[in-house]
Formats: sequence, structure tokens, C-alpha cells
Amino acid sequence: MAKKVLAQDVKKESPLQFKIRVQFYPEDTEKELTQDITRKLFFLQDLTFTLHNRHTKMNILELCKGNHLMHIRHHKPSSMEVQQLRTQAREQRGFVDQNGVKQIIKINVRVTTMDAELEFSFNTNTKGRQLFEQVAKTIGLRETWYFGLQFVDSRGLVSWLNTDKKVLSQDIKKEIPLQFKLRVQFYPEDVDEELIQDVTRKLFFLQVREDILTDNIYCPPETAVLLASYAVQARYGEYNKSVHQQGYISSERLLPKRVLDQHKLSKEQWEERIQVWHEEHKSMLKEDAIIEYLKIAQDLEMFGVNYFEIKNKKGTDLWLGVDALGMNIYPKQDRLTPKIGFPWSEIKNISFSEKKFIIKPFDKKSPDVTFYATRPRVNKGILQLCMGNHGLYTRRRKADNIEVQQMRAQAKQERLQKKMERDQLEGEKTKRETIQREKEQMEREKQELMMKLYEFEETTKRAERDLQEQLERAMRLEEERRRVEQEAARLEAERMEAIIAKEELARQAEEQMKSQEQLAAELAEYTAKVTELEEAKRAKEVEAETWHMKAAQVEQNLIKTKEELQSVRSPSDSAPPGGSSSSSSSDSESDHEHSEENSTHSAELHSQGIDDHRREEERLTEAQKNQRLRKQLMDLSSDLELARSDSKKTHNDLLHIENVRAGRDKYKTLRQIRLGNTKQRVDEFEAL
Repeated sequence: MAKKVLAQDVKKESPLQFKIRVQFYPEDTEKELTQDITRKLFFLQDLTFTLHNRHTKMNILELCKGNHLMHIRHHKPSSMEVQQLRTQAREQRGFVDQNGVKQIIKINVRVTTMDAELEFSFNTNTKGRQLFEQVAKTIGLRETWYFGLQFVDSRGLVSWLNTDKKVLSQDIKKEIPLQFKLRVQFYPEDVDEELIQDVTRKLFFLQVREDILTDNIYCPPETAVLLASYAVQARYGEYNKSVHQQGYISSERLLPKRVLDQHKLSKEQWEERIQVWHEEHKSMLKEDAIIEYLKIAQDLEMFGVNYFEIKNKKGTDLWLGVDALGMNIYPKQDRLTPKIGFPWSEIKNISFSEKKFIIKPFDKKSPDVTFYATRPRVNKGILQLCMGNHGLYTRRRKADNIEVQQMRAQAKQERLQKKMERDQLEGEKTKRETIQREKEQMEREKQELMMKLYEFEETTKRAERDLQEQLERAMRLEEERRRVEQEAARLEAERMEAIIAKEELARQAEEQMKSQEQLAAELAEYTAKVTELEEAKRAKEVEAETWHMKAAQVEQNLIKTKEELQSVRSPSDSAPPGGSSSSSSSDSESDHEHSEENSTHSAELHSQGIDDHRREEERLTEAQKNQRLRKQLMDLSSDLELARSDSKKTHNDLLHIENVRAGRDKYKTLRQIRLGNTKQRVDEFEAL
């Protein structure tokens, strides 16, 4: 095989013909033949060579040399390459059970996130990083640097999965399936600026809410109620009176048990207060409610702090708090207010040996910070936590890498798209509401017009009745007038007859002077009668004139009534019909240490090339920046003060009240505990 191909006695033909064949055989095929393809080639060649002499043309010397080398190799330890091939083949091949059935070795695992359960299976040599990446890929998580997989070890302690080691090589409690929890391991300094993906924000929200409800993070009552309203907004969205009936949050766990026990309020009264604040959030998006929740929660003193019991050189019991900004020292009885702080920018090296921890600062004039952990098994966890937080601390103070820039751009685009969709939805909703209001207004106007039309119709009917009565009265008056005229004509005829008779009598008087006395009496009688008739005629004429005037007046009233009736009918004919509109509907995420305790572990914390001005010391709480939030918290505090039971206040409540009275908050305390140089603070720590 060391010679050139053309230098050998190969038959000259085109193309040159070769056959791959078994040249040397193993002593034990089952143990030595590793790959399936190797076994298959041996099987096929043996099947062929059963019919032909396998050594007919083989050089005897070469055959002896080759078999001798194979014999020596067989009795030596396997090389690394062969070991890897055997491991890979074993995993691919599995094993054969007693019944001769081939079994694949797979390990089942259950990973619990804050809102779901995932199940996977992996090979025996799978590393922690591979399992973690599979979980992150399944839920669409890209900001993986904040998270880790938690498990309970064989001693019952909670530990973090080491991503650089094989899963099965770590001290995981043996159960089927293996149990892990996806949890936040490292916290940001500013949730609004640093958390990019909605899935990241939701996982943070769910974990922080759980920590507040279980009092792992202390939260004062008024803040707890306000946070509960944001949690309701994040779950149910905008408050809708027709959808969110009374008791819609009765099944939700919204407040810490401590807060419920400290106030003399019923469950319904708590729900009523939370509902009132839920209504205040109006059309806030669920994603915005989540980030508002986190912005308020990050100002709580215990947010993002991991506590460990330690002792200084004097043996004083203390708490070590490790968070995104550095390492702080707390008194044993107060985990809210640290006394001494060391920012990550001041720390050069962290190391431990057994229980002893040593922190080397950059300040060469300062001595090392030395403390002792009470439980050696957690030392490596403290070191990993410090390294991870310091890594993120320096990363935040450098320019974002391409991946983060792309994620920010994508998140910004997605939120902009959601905002546009939301604005469009709000616009359509406003249009629908406007149309509905206009429709209701038109319905009201229609009803009002119908009422007016009804009133006009009634008025018209009354006018028609009055007109009919006046017509009938006019007819009666006209008839009476005709009767009077007839009577006047009769009287006039009688008067004429009387005149004629008078003339006749006068003539007779002239002719008959003889009977003057008799005629004079008759004349007087007729004269009186004529006078009486004339007076009656004048009376009748006056009466007829009166009835004539009344008839004219009635006629004028009739004309006026007809004009009013015509004016009443004109607007009723032009009344607009009721409008109609169509409406649309729309619809509305410990290490297995064993014998490592006696070894020394160290980590160099490099801080070169970062833009560090310790801006965190200049930060303000969300309540200080937001006047509306400050007023909400003040109103809630005043409301709850009346129902609060002072006898049930916890130690943390008293500490918080004292901090508020002294005007301290998370960031003012941070500035205070970092005063002076590193040496002064180290001396202060040793003196505790």
C-alpha cells in the first residue's frame, strides 16, 4: 500500500479495475468488528469465497505480515479512534436483550418551564449544552444567556446543570424520567432595555410573579395589589364589563398569603380593588402589561439577588448577595438593606478552597476580601454565579454583537407591527363605536320624530274636530241668518202691507170724514202697530247683522284652521327614515462534586475595554420617574392602611417601613454602600 498504483503489476485496461476485499481476518468477529458496514462486507465476502478459494492469488509473505500485525494489535489497548468508533456504534446499535431483540439506549427527560412541560429523550453521552439548546429551540428562546436548567441532586439540593459536562455524569437524582426546570439564572440590570424577546419577558414575568407570591421576593402590600392588576391585564387583556363579570379573577392566585393575612378584607373586597386597577390600564397590550410588571418589580430590594450564608474572619453570620451589579454583604437579620457593596468592576479574581473564599480587588492597596461559606457544596455554584453575572455585566457595557443587534431589530419590527395592528384595530373599534353611537342617535332622533309626528297627528285630529265643529256651527249660523232674513222679509212685507193699509185708511179718511173718530182710533191702532213692527224689524236687522258678523268670523277661523292643518302636515311628510348601518366583529406566551471539595477553584474576572461609569448608582426607581405610578401607590397605601392589622406585620415589613421612613430605596442604598474606596469597605466588612 506504500507503493504507487502505476508502479505495481496492474493489468493495463481502461479504466483500471480494482476490488475491495477482506485481506486480514479478526480473531473474534463480535468483539473486533465495530461498524455495521464492516460486518456486512465480511459477511458478503465469506458468502462468495465459500465457492472460491480465498487465498488462490494472495502473496503468502504479505499475508503472514498482515495477520501478525493484526494479532499484535488485537492484544494491545484500543486506540482513541477505535474507542470512539465503538462508542458511536454502541449508541447507534444499542444492545440486544435476552430475547435477541435490539434495544436503543435512550434516556427520557422532562423539562418544566414556568408555563409548560416538555419531554425529550437523549443519548447517554449527550452534554448539558445539547439538552439546553434543544429546550431553547423548542420554545423559541434565543436569549439563552439568562437561563439554565435546574435539578435536584442525590442529596436533595437544588443545582444547575453544567452545560460542558455530560448530563448523566452529573449528580442528578435518579428517577424516570429525569426532572429538570428551566429557570432564570442571571438577571438583567434594566428589564426594559435588556430583555428583547417576548418569550424571554414572559418567562421572567412568570418566575418573578411566582417569587413574589411565595415571598422569595419581598413586596409591600400596595405594590403587590398594583402588580396583581398588571398580572390580570397580562392574562385577560383590556377590561370589558360585558365579558369580565363579577368573580372573573376569583380562581386566580394574585397576592402573597402574607398580604392577605395582614388586612381585614374579604376575598371579594380584594378582587374589587384589583378590578378597579385593572380597569385603569384600559387598552394596554398584554406584552406591555408584562414589561410594566417587571419594571416595577425590578425596584424591589430582593429582585435578582441570590443569597448565601457566610461568615467573615471574626465568625459573624452574614448574607452574601450576588446580583447583576456586584456582590453585597447583608446582616443576618436583614436581607433588604445591604451594608457593604463591591461592584463587579472592582473585582479582579474570585477563588475558593474548601470553605474559604477569596476575592481579589483591582485596587492594589486594598487587602483581599476573605469569607467562609457554611456549606462547601454550594461554593462552586457561587463561583459560577459570580462568573456568569460578571460576564453579563461586562457584556452590557460593550457594543451589542451582531446576533443581539439582529434580535433587537427583529423585536422592534415585531412590536411596531403589533402596534400598527393594534392601532388599526383600535381605529376600527372606534369607527364601530362611532357608527353604533350614530345609529343609536339616529334611533333616538327617529323615536323623537315619531313622537312628534304622533303629537302632530293628534293635534291635526283635534284641529279637524274643531274645524268640523266650527263648520257645523257656521252652518247653523248661516241657517239662522237665512231664517232671520226670511223673518225680516216677512216683516218688511207686513210693513209694506201696513203702509199700504195706512195709505188706504188715509184715503178712506179723506173720503170718509164722516167717520173720523172711528178712523182716528183705527189709525192710532195701526200707527202703534206699525211702530211696533218697525222696532221689531230694527231689532231683527240688528240681530241679523250680529249673526252675519259671527258667520264671517267663523269663516275666517275656518280658513286659519285649514292653513294650520296644512303647515302641520308638511313637516310630518318630510320626516327622515331611520338609518341603518352594518357592524363588523373582530377578534381579538449541583454539580456532582463528591471529592472536589478539597480542590482550589479560581476565576479571573476581566473588565478591560468596557464602558463603566457605574451608571446604576444614578438610577431612579420607576415610581420616582413616573408620577402617575407614584400617585397610584400612594392611593393604594392610603386605602389599605385602614384595613391593615399592625399585629401581623412581619420582620421584612418592619424593615421596609423603616427604609421608607428614612427615605431609602434600592438605588440610594446602592450608592451608600459603595461610598469610599475598596480598602475602606474591606476593612468595614472585616469589622462586622
